[in-house]
Amino acid sequence: MSLFLGVDIGTSSSKGVLVDSDGVVVRQAVREHEVERPRPGYVEMDAAVWRNEFLSLAEELTTGVTVKAVGVSGMGPCVLITDSKGTPRRKAILYGVDTRATAEIEALTEELGDEILERCGSVLSTQAVGPKLLWLARHEQVGEKLFMPASWLVHQLTGEYTLDYHSASQCTPLFDTHALDWYRPWAERIAPGLDLPPLAWPGDVAGVTRETIGGIPAGTPVITGTIDAWTEAVSVGAQNPGDLMLMYGTTMFLIATVDRPLTNPALWGTVGAFPGTRNLAGGMATSGAITAWLRDLSQAPYDQLLQEAEESGPGARGLLMLPYFAGERTPVMDPDARGVIAGLTLDHTRGDLYRAALEATAFGVRHNVEALKEAGIRRVVAVGGGTRGGLWTRIVSDVTGLAQVVPRVTTGAAYGAAFLAAGDKDINAWNPPAEIVEPDPRHANDYDELYALYRDLYPATRSIAHTLATRQRRTP
Repeated sequence: MSLFLGVDIGTSSSKGVLVDSDGVVVRQAVREHEVERPRPGYVEMDAAVWRNEFLSLAEELTTGVTVKAVGVSGMGPCVLITDSKGTPRRKAILYGVDTRATAEIEALTEELGDEILERCGSVLSTQAVGPKLLWLARHEQVGEKLFMPASWLVHQLTGEYTLDYHSASQCTPLFDTHALDWYRPWAERIAPGLDLPPLAWPGDVAGVTRETIGGIPAGTPVITGTIDAWTEAVSVGAQNPGDLMLMYGTTMFLIATVDRPLTNPALWGTVGAFPGTRNLAGGMATSGAITAWLRDLSQAPYDQLLQEAEESGPGARGLLMLPYFAGERTPVMDPDARGVIAGLTLDHTRGDLYRAALEATAFGVRHNVEALKEAGIRRVVAVGGGTRGGLWTRIVSDVTGLAQVVPRVTTGAAYGAAFLAAGDKDINAWNPPAEIVEPDPRHANDYDELYALYRDLYPATRSIAHTLATRQRRTP
C-alpha cells in the first residue's frame, strides 16, 4: 500500500495526515502552537517551530510504515529572511495579520501607482510581501534568501531553494502575474541583494529528502507545496471556474477560481495552484481566532459554547459584532479597524457573545462574496476545522443565502498536500461530497436587516477605532 504524508504549518497549529493511495486518512496528528505578538500589529513566529513540529509529526505518523512522497503547505504569504546558507536572521513576519508595514504600503503605492494592480493583480495591503521587505530594509536588514513555511520545510528536508508560483504571486509588487516571473526592477528597488528563489508549481517535486526521518527514507520525493488556503482548495476540488472555497480556520479565507485574470482593488488577484489557473481571493484577519479568544476568556470547551450559541438563536438576542479584532483584510483593507460589540446588556450571556462572533464572521463572508460578484460563483465548498459541529456553516449559509458543499474529508491543507504528493490522482474520487448545507429561508429577513446594520457599524465607528489603534501602538 502506497502512503503519502501531508503536513501543514498553520497559524495556531501544525497538522499532519498519512493518506493511502485511495485518499483514506490512515493516521493524523496535531501540534498546537502560538504566534508571538511583540508589539501591537506585529505577528511573528520562529521558523524552528515549523521544522520541529514537522519532525515530531513525521516521527509519530510514519512509525512502522514507509512513505512514498511528502507534501507540505503553510500559512502565508510570510516573510522569513535568511543568510546565503538558509540560516534565519530573525523570526518570520506573518501574513496579513501583521500590520507593521503601513507606512511602507503608503510609500510604495504613491511611488508605483496604478501599475501595481495592473502588473501584480492586487493593490498593496498588509497581505503583501513587498512592503514588509521594505520595512526590514528600513529598520533592520534584508536577508539574502526569502522563505515561507512550505518552502522552508522543503529547504530543511532537501536543501533546495525554491518557491511556488502561487506564493510568488502574493509577493506583491515583486512578481509579474502576466509574465509569471519576478519583476526585477521593483524587486531590486525594494529588497536589493535579495536572491529570489527559482519558481515551480505546488505539485512539482522540489527535491528528495537528504536523510531518513521515521518512515520517510532518504531519497523520498518532496513536493514544492504552497500557501495553506490554496492547498485547502485543492483538498476539496474547488479548482474549476465558478468554484468558491470557504476555509473555516483561525482566519476565514475565500478563493474563487476564474477563467481569466481578474483584478479588484478590494481583493487579491493571484495565480492558481495549477498551471493555467487563476484566482480572485479574499481573506478576513480573524474568524476562528475570535472564537478561540472567547473560549480562553470563558474557560469553557467549544462543545459547550456551540450548544449555548445554538440556544441563543439567530441574531444573538440583539448583539452585533464587527470581527476586526486584528484589523481587517478584504474587502475593507484597513489594518487599523478594530473589533466592536454593539448592543450589550447585563442580560447577555457567553452563548450570545459566541453566537454574535459566528454571525460576525458570516457577515464578513457575505461582504467578501459581494465583492467577488464578478467571479461568477456557482458552487461553494466548505473546508477546515470550523465545519465540524455544523452550526457555523449553517449560519454562513443563512446569512449569505448560499448552499455549501461539505466534503467527506475537511482536514484541509495537510490533506491537500498529501494529495499533491500522490501525483496523478482524482480529488473527486479521493474526497467526494458528504453533505450540502442549505440556507434556511426562515432566517433570511432577519439576517438581511442585521447585515445592513453590520455594514453601517464600521463607518460609524471607524474614526474612533483608528484613534484607539494609534493609542495601542503607543502602548509598550
